[in-house]
Amino acid sequence: MANAIFMQGVTYSYPSSPILSFPDMDCRQGEHYLMSGVSGCGKTTLLYLLAGLIKPDTGKILIQGEDITSMGNKDIDRIRGRKIGLVFQKPQFIQSLSVLENLQIARYLNDIPAEKDELLALLERLNIGDKQKSRPWELSQGEQQRLSIARAIINRPALILADEPTSSLDDENCREAVSLLKSQAESTGACLLVVTHDHRLHPFFSHIIKL
Repeated sequence: MANAIFMQGVTYSYPSSPILSFPDMDCRQGEHYLMSGVSGCGKTTLLYLLAGLIKPDTGKILIQGEDITSMGNKDIDRIRGRKIGLVFQKPQFIQSLSVLENLQIARYLNDIPAEKDELLALLERLNIGDKQKSRPWELSQGEQQRLSIARAIINRPALILADEPTSSLDDENCREAVSLLKSQAESTGACLLVVTHDHRLHPFFSHIIKL
């Protein structure tokens, strides 16, 4: 299998804070990985680095063989839009748009045809088909999590990055969210990387990276 992520010698520092050093990584396409660590160890920073939202002080990061550390912002935006799906710890939607419109605009911004029937079928698979006309703020926490996952996978990315996707969920919804992420990654052949301090997730992953 091809590399989804290759990372080597990466460090990052915030002003007046210790330097964060990250382990070298070689994550394969189609595999599922869990990165665990205590709060404050840099898990969210790592996710932002992999998504190209921030740049490392040292080292290199390749996404499907493309070195995002040497790219300009325009090219990084292209990689992120086409190849990376992000599930943030706190869902981020355009609150003035409906559930369906939030998916449509994700396609539109990446010049991908937004076939309504395809988007509705995805919402149905995630059990929020009846919420297509609702605004995000009208959804329950679990429904917002499903919409976050839907938006992350709508462009069939090669890499799905999820930041603490279960931190505020009870045990039942925790299992459901992990199962949903894994099944959706499997359906598209994506590499899935979940960063979390939630020990309940460990049994669901065979590849565990400690930070």
